[in-house]
Formats: sequence, structure tokens, C-alpha cells
Amino acid sequence: CLMNELIGVKSLTKIYHNGADVYAVHDVSFTLAPQDYVAITGPSGAGKSTLLHIVGGLETPSAGQITFKGDDIYRMKEKHLAHWRNTTVGFVFQFYHLIEELNVLENVAIAAYSAKRKSSLKKAQELLEYLGIEERKNFFPSQLSGGEKQKTAIARALINDPQVILCDEPTGNLDIDSQNKVMHLLEELNREKKKTVVLITHNLDLAKRAKRAIHMKGGAINA
Repeated sequence: CLMNELIGVKSLTKIYHNGADVYAVHDVSFTLAPQDYVAITGPSGAGKSTLLHIVGGLETPSAGQITFKGDDIYRMKEKHLAHWRNTTVGFVFQFYHLIEELNVLENVAIAAYSAKRKSSLKKAQELLEYLGIEERKNFFPSQLSGGEKQKTAIARALINDPQVILCDEPTGNLDIDSQNKVMHLLEELNREKKKTVVLITHNLDLAKRAKRAIHMKGGAINA
């Protein structure tokens, strides 16, 4: 295990058996260092989301490894993998996946890992203040703008203080102003809160704001 390696992606392959074998991800390898900020770009169907799901422990690879601090996460028991996913990784998606019946504060607090449930409302409140949407805490998702929904989703991703934030097209549904706010926020989390950030985006201008970019095509890294 390299000293500065947080996550290792080693010869990662994902095959879907759909009549014929379809390689969603094909022999992909790279490493993420602590406090890294990497953009993954490429056309639709390049395998970006599948790769992100595997790195985050959501989808089992067909071959290859994902290591976290040297340990292969897919060798963990399901219970340990679930715990790792809940405490180490925060996910931010293009579609915010907020619960319509809960207000902003509740949407953030409910994601707290059960061990932290008691203090979760206080923590949620602090996150909303940090993200500048505390005045929206009693609003419901239907009352929010796209940018506010995405900030709520980011607060939810941060409630368990994960080391790694995985973002799948987090600005895909946002206007330019909200896009910039979300990107600025991710940069701040990376710089000040020392989070490792992986950003999937179609937008090459946004990708340039990361520390480095990985371009995918046809399931493989396209150097």
C-alpha cells in the first residue's frame, strides 16, 4: 500500500450479461490520494457512473479490486461493507433523491449513521449554516430551487463526516449560477475540510477545476 494512497482502483472490470457480454468498465486502474480532487469525464455510456458506484461500494465488480487504505472493500462481510459505505463515503447525485415528506433539516439528519443519530439534528443544523441554507431548514423539497436541493443533498452526504465524496453529475440539473456555487462548495470541502472528491461531469470546463481529470471512453480510461 503506497503511503499516499487512500483508494486504489486495480484492474477494475464490470461485465453485464445482456444476451452478450457488455463491458461497462474495462480494466480500469488509478489511485486516489488523501485530499485528492479528480474529475472523471467522458460521453454517456462511457462507464463513469458504474465506476463511481463500484468505488463507493454500491455495486460489485466482475473482476479487479477496490482497496481503501490497503484493504479490499469487496472482501469485507456485507455488514462491514455497509458500515464502511455509511461512514466513509458520501454520495451526491444529479437527481437529489430527497424525501418529499421531510423538511430540509430532517432530510439531512435522517442520513446520520445510527450511532450518531442523537446529535444528528444539531449536526444537520451546523451543515446547513456552513452551506448557507439554514433559513430553508423548515422548507420541503418542493419549495426549494435546484441549487438549494443540491446543497441539501450535499449536506446529507456530509452528515457522517465521510473522507470521500463521490459526485455523479452534481451540477447536471442546475443553472450556471447554482453550478458555480456547487463547484465552489466542492472545492472548499476539498481544501478546507480535507475531503477527497471524485466528480463525474460531462462539462469539460468544470472538469478543469479539479486537480486532475480522468477521461473514459467505452468503459476504459482513454489517455
